[in-house]
Amino acid sequence: RQCFQCQCCVNAMARRTHSAGNALPLWRPASLATFSCLLLGTLSLTAAFYLPGVAPTDYHKGDDLKPKVEALTSVRTQLPYEYYVLPFCDQGVNMVNQDALNLGEVLRGSRIYELPYKFSMGVDENCKILCRKKYSQQEIEAFSLMIEEDYRAHFLLDNLPVAMSVFHESDDGSTLKAYETGYPLGHVTRAGSMEMFDPDNDKGEDPEQWGATGQIVLFNHLRFTILYHEDPSRHGMRIVGFEVEPYSVEHTYVNQIDFDECFNEIAGENNNCALNTCSATDKVSLSSPPLLLDPKKTKPTEVIWTYDVVFEPSPIKWSTRWDTYLQSADDAQVHWFSILNSFMIVVFLSGLIAMIMIRTLRKDFQRYERGETLEEGQEETGWKLVHGDVFRTPPRAAWLAVLIGTGTQLCVSCAILLVFACLGFLSPANRGALMQATLFLFVFMGMFGGYTAARFFRMFKGTAWRANALWTAMLFPGTCFGVFFVVNLLIWGQKSSGAVPFTTLLAMLLMWLCISVPLVLVGAFFGYRMQPIEHPVRVNQIPRQVPEESPLVGNAIRNILVGGILPFGAVFVEVFYVLSSIWQHQIYYLFGILFLVLVILLLTCSEVTIVMCYF
Repeated sequence: RQCFQCQCCVNAMARRTHSAGNALPLWRPASLATFSCLLLGTLSLTAAFYLPGVAPTDYHKGDDLKPKVEALTSVRTQLPYEYYVLPFCDQGVNMVNQDALNLGEVLRGSRIYELPYKFSMGVDENCKILCRKKYSQQEIEAFSLMIEEDYRAHFLLDNLPVAMSVFHESDDGSTLKAYETGYPLGHVTRAGSMEMFDPDNDKGEDPEQWGATGQIVLFNHLRFTILYHEDPSRHGMRIVGFEVEPYSVEHTYVNQIDFDECFNEIAGENNNCALNTCSATDKVSLSSPPLLLDPKKTKPTEVIWTYDVVFEPSPIKWSTRWDTYLQSADDAQVHWFSILNSFMIVVFLSGLIAMIMIRTLRKDFQRYERGETLEEGQEETGWKLVHGDVFRTPPRAAWLAVLIGTGTQLCVSCAILLVFACLGFLSPANRGALMQATLFLFVFMGMFGGYTAARFFRMFKGTAWRANALWTAMLFPGTCFGVFFVVNLLIWGQKSSGAVPFTTLLAMLLMWLCISVPLVLVGAFFGYRMQPIEHPVRVNQIPRQVPEESPLVGNAIRNILVGGILPFGAVFVEVFYVLSSIWQHQIYYLFGILFLVLVILLLTCSEVTIVMCYF
């Protein structure tokens, strides 16, 4: 089945590539019907098997589970860091052995390492001691800075990110459960109280002032809740949820304890490693005194790291375990309202264009109905005056061809990417797959860009097609790579894991120079050999004198602003959600709605162009 579906995708892309023989490819009814059948067949097959790399894993009671850590991220700084940039417990962790990452994960700043936590499937354990650390003043300052900047730790278990439960009340009064991925390293409280700083408060308060005058609380105890689904027919358990509740506890003990011997041991079990704050039967309480950090303290600060593990059965099936991660409160209504608003803009523009066409062509229609023709020597009037100058070669036509070719390469890449995303091939279970697919598609779609640029370049009567093809291959990717390189140097100076390694930069450079550039040249070679695009009307040899521009329409900046308001108004809500997902490290998955918004954007831009050209 997997091979059959892959063959369907290859055949569909091959047909699409074959249809690029013209400058403006058109879908024939037969090819459109074939593509529809392939699309429906692919949709029916997606439910028949699991995507490669995300097949379920069955566990049995007592099996060891291996949690891992991805990164430390913050919505305030946008700089990810490796988890072990802070002196967390690393006993038994091989710091040299790092999980293999795809290109998208590396560009996101992910660095996946093992964790010292030890879970046994189906075995609940309370107050397990991870380690004891004595931190210097410099290390406490590092923890305090990360807490003040709202950094969150992101763990992984069975390819699921750890998350904190958030409950919302729906319109019908029911309670909806959603997730916030990761957990905060701590929080800042107001001086003299345990009130936590709320980043969504409307009081205009600065959290940095809280850090200067308040207290910094470190979460040193984690309570993990692992949800599993058990099917008697499989004789195994599958993990369907990974939740965490962070606590801050100032652990105390009476007797001398050898914490090296208490690694991953339950406190107080067999009268060893006993703590006063929790044990195998007594859980950590919210009323326990919190662990406060004092960056000004010169003496070492002792921190005991502990955790609980709780396993809970869940009715959630493995195939729908990501639904809770993707749920958000009332977002669907906002998206559909945005689409309705955009649709109304399209209807308004369609009516305006219809009015323009009726007003412009009414006299011609009346004349044609009467059977009248223009006498010899009689000149056309109105909009037909410029029909002999519309297709005149513009100044700097070579640059226009380069931009058209690059735009075609981007559009084809985004269209294929959106199709695969709508079909579910770029699910959040494949971390970094979206970014990696974006880069690969842009690189391999270089042939479309070179072909289109060469066709337009020849239409503009250009001769140096090789130079034009090189500019098409170099201009946009070179500019992006240069900006990316400079920004990467700045991130590298901050010692962030978001800095792309030199080997990855070299690999991206080779992809560009060894794959994208040759494909652009091949496309330009075939495009320039094609017959030039024929204009529907003849271009006058003598250009018509352009009248003086009126103050109303002569300002280019004003035209750009007026022409951009309606397209922006049609998509700004969806753009807001996409950018919020990027900057706030959230999961964006509404690709179907994004496709509808893209169609509305294309219609809006086309109609705005007609209106602006008429006026």
